[in-house]
Amino acid sequence: MLLVSVGTINLKYKKKIPDLDLLMSVELIVLIAALIVSWLVFAALINVVKTTVKTAIAIAAIVLVLQLVFGIAPQALWQQMTQLPEILWHLVTRK
Repeated sequence: MLLVSVGTINLKYKKKIPDLDLLMSVELIVLIAALIVSWLVFAALINVVKTTVKTAIAIAAIVLVLQLVFGIAPQALWQQMTQLPEILWHLVTRK
């Protein structure tokens, strides 16, 4: 305990030392929470990557089938895809 005298007023300061066991338990809880959050983020990213790969494989398979079975070149498919909004707009507005 530290006693400080200021004029006629005496102020007492108690320097509190944090309980080491409590501090370690809080740090352990924060560490466990950080590990859980990190694992959840990692699992979500793995799911996104898996979905992306599945979609890319499906698109490649569709393009390959169109090219081999129907003889449609990827450039023709891309050209049709870029004109799709205009085609849909003409269908909706009946022009």
